[in-house]
Amino acid sequence: MVDDDQLLDQAVDVYLTGLKGLGNFISQPSAEYSLSFEQYMILRTISKQPGIKLMEIAEQRQVTRSAVSRQLRVLMANEYVRQKPDPRDRRRQSLTATPLGKQVEERISKKVQQRFSRWVSVFGSDRGKQLLDLLAEFNKQIVQGELDEGKEQRAND
Repeated sequence: MVDDDQLLDQAVDVYLTGLKGLGNFISQPSAEYSLSFEQYMILRTISKQPGIKLMEIAEQRQVTRSAVSRQLRVLMANEYVRQKPDPRDRRRQSLTATPLGKQVEERISKKVQQRFSRWVSVFGSDRGKQLLDLLAEFNKQIVQGELDEGKEQRAND
């Protein structure tokens, strides 16, 4: 039986060599266009949902408006996204991808899909689904659970 110290060492090793590498593996196609993976995902959302509002993106991604706003600044500085006042409420801004933004999103998406397809061909669909299901459960029960506990603790302090 594996003791807790050995399990901790293995977890740290997997994190340092595997999960961090996975982050780089996923982020590399967007980095070619001076974007983080999060910025690419927002660009993808805007490309697929023209006219979406900042608040809607924040709700979908379960982050704050300011977090989305910071990412949008980069997308607008690269001229990938444009903001324009909503005709029904000029205080609200709708977001659309520029032609360049659509082109960049399509190129990154193609590269991400190619990388993912290679990963599935090596690892297999069934094992890939098992891994992703396990990671999703870990995220829900452990990572998000601890974040929720931290929020509760701060609220009670």
